[in-house]
Amino acid sequence: MDNLFEEIIKKVKKKGIIRRIITLVIALFTLSLVYNLFLLPSGLVTGGINGIAIITNYVYEIDSSIMIFLISATCLLFSFMYLGKERTAGSIIATLLYPLFVKITSLITQNISLNYEDTFLMIIFAGVIGGLSNGFIYKTGFSNGGLPIISQILYKYFKIPITKSSMVINSIIIIIGSFFFGWSMLMYAIILLFINNLMIDKVLLGISKNKAFYIVTNKEQEIREYIVNKLHHTTTVFNVKGAFFERRKVLLVVIPTRDYYRVTEGLKLIDPDIFFVVEDAYEVKGGK
Repeated sequence: MDNLFEEIIKKVKKKGIIRRIITLVIALFTLSLVYNLFLLPSGLVTGGINGIAIITNYVYEIDSSIMIFLISATCLLFSFMYLGKERTAGSIIATLLYPLFVKITSLITQNISLNYEDTFLMIIFAGVIGGLSNGFIYKTGFSNGGLPIISQILYKYFKIPITKSSMVINSIIIIIGSFFFGWSMLMYAIILLFINNLMIDKVLLGISKNKAFYIVTNKEQEIREYIVNKLHHTTTVFNVKGAFFERRKVLLVVIPTRDYYRVTEGLKLIDPDIFFVVEDAYEVKGGK
């Protein structure tokens, strides 16, 4: 079984490799534009290697591309030492290309003039474009390397959750940045991170066009007839056991969002005591 899973993983990694690499390169170039157009001139320290590069550029006038490469290469070395070749391979392209793109786009953006007094406009554009780019990178299956590697190592050897260690590392960087660029920048950074994460989710999950209903009712037959015969949607019925060992049936129904009102209101009218849970269904495949 393990060999079967390994073969599946290998096939997944090879699938659409050229298209995925092209997407990665475009996304990395776009991120470098975001860095030089919005983040660096505004002093928006949002954590990660970008945040460290902005701070060291401001304090010591170190070229951002050099600092980003040094940190990324160090993290890549740690990844090779502690995580192994297989997990490190996905970070190599970003480690080499992103600092190069930062250097190239720094020359390009010298001739682009923006009004940096409108910081809120800067963070909206940086959050949206940066979030989309990061989302496409994650969708390719590659990694953009950097400090997340440290979080992965901490999880492997000390079982510290990746989200927790990442939050601590990035929070420290953002707070240090606030000492140099002002505490208002900390609040702007939080907003930018929120927009960035929101856009990543939209790229990875898409916009939900369907709703999934989990329905518990004493009027199973009437509900099924309403959904199947009147709304022309299928339903799946499975047995469950409640906390008080009462056996019930649960109906699973996936419908287009446009039918949401007809379903919810119809269910309430058929069974006033009905219990149901609704969640977004981002990908629906199969079924008739």
